[in-house]
Amino acid sequence: MSYEDKTLVCRDCKQEFIFTTGEQAFYAEKGFENEPARCPSCRSSRKQRGNSGGGRTERRMFDVTCSGCGCETQVPFNPTNDRPVYCRTCFQNKM
Repeated sequence: MSYEDKTLVCRDCKQEFIFTTGEQAFYAEKGFENEPARCPSCRSSRKQRGNSGGGRTERRMFDVTCSGCGCETQVPFNPTNDRPVYCRTCFQNKM
């Protein structure tokens, strides 16, 4: 596929930036369907805020015993006693 540099406008700072042919090829290779909405500078600062605790919070995991095989595992939700909870392998086998 042939690409040409594109000029895009950053969602955050409203400045124009170039979406290069190399970046477009990378996005296509990774299967990304959308063009970047932020310039490299705003993407970098947003990423740093996320890593410093200002953005995402770490997901709490809960220790459980798998209802299928009995192994100890962790799940990202607080299980209740009224429904079975499965490890990844048993859950995928149930699908």
